[in-house]
Amino acid sequence: MTTTELTPSTRFDTSANPFWEGLRRRVVLFARNRGALLGVALLLMWILLAVFAEQVAPHDPLLTVDRARQAPSADFWFGTDKLGRDVFSRVLFGARVSLMLGVISVSLGLFIGTFLGMLAGFYGGWVDTLIMRFVDALLAFPGMLLALVVIASLGSSIQNVMLAVGVSTIPQYARLARGSVLSIRQLLYVDSARVIGASTARILFFHILPNAAAPLIVLSTLQVGNAILVGSGLSFLGLGAQPPTPEWGLMTADGRDLIEKAWWVSTFPGLAILSVVMASNLMGDGLRVALDPRMRVN
Repeated sequence: MTTTELTPSTRFDTSANPFWEGLRRRVVLFARNRGALLGVALLLMWILLAVFAEQVAPHDPLLTVDRARQAPSADFWFGTDKLGRDVFSRVLFGARVSLMLGVISVSLGLFIGTFLGMLAGFYGGWVDTLIMRFVDALLAFPGMLLALVVIASLGSSIQNVMLAVGVSTIPQYARLARGSVLSIRQLLYVDSARVIGASTARILFFHILPNAAAPLIVLSTLQVGNAILVGSGLSFLGLGAQPPTPEWGLMTADGRDLIEKAWWVSTFPGLAILSVVMASNLMGDGLRVALDPRMRVN
């Protein structure tokens, strides 16, 4: 019997490994998408500004000065609001609240919705019927209306906004996960795992979930921007973050009565929301193309 010895060059040759070759192909497809790279750059910029807000912000976001409603200048880059607080500093600190709202609420909807969808698709029968009727009941309410119902029940706070937005996204993840599991559970490798005695939990989380993860990752990336938009809308209505918390939606609401005399109070927080939503959509679109198995690198 003969054996083939792996040389150092072949041992680390990624082209001989389907996993690394597939990963390389996806990275190349993503890197070729200029819109996706722009989205990543914008998100990284906001993340860094949020993390280092104390070092970057020129003023205390809660400190009031004598120059209220001052137009943008060298001292106050984004001007001051009606109380004399620096809008630029408040936008930087508001990035922490808004980004945290988007990530936490999407994570909540992703984990709960994916778990429910996987159970429904794998077991079928009465389990599928029970879970999907619950999901249909949630879908009967528009996302914003469902969030308003949760806020009305629990009270106005940024934590409740995260919960409300997360609950409103559960149906999308549940339906997507269920559809993926229904197609994957019939494949041969799932039957092979059953034959060798793998537990249901192992089949679900180690065999099915990794192969159903691509569309869920794309959806969650797109939902981050939507979650920030909905959360900012709730804060704009006075149902989210409460004064004097620097939050983009609340800051936009503070300047709505001053739009003709002090346009900068609402404009710059609104542009911040726009940039993050656009960045998440661009990044999500790039991931969709990169993770599509039909795409090939030329």
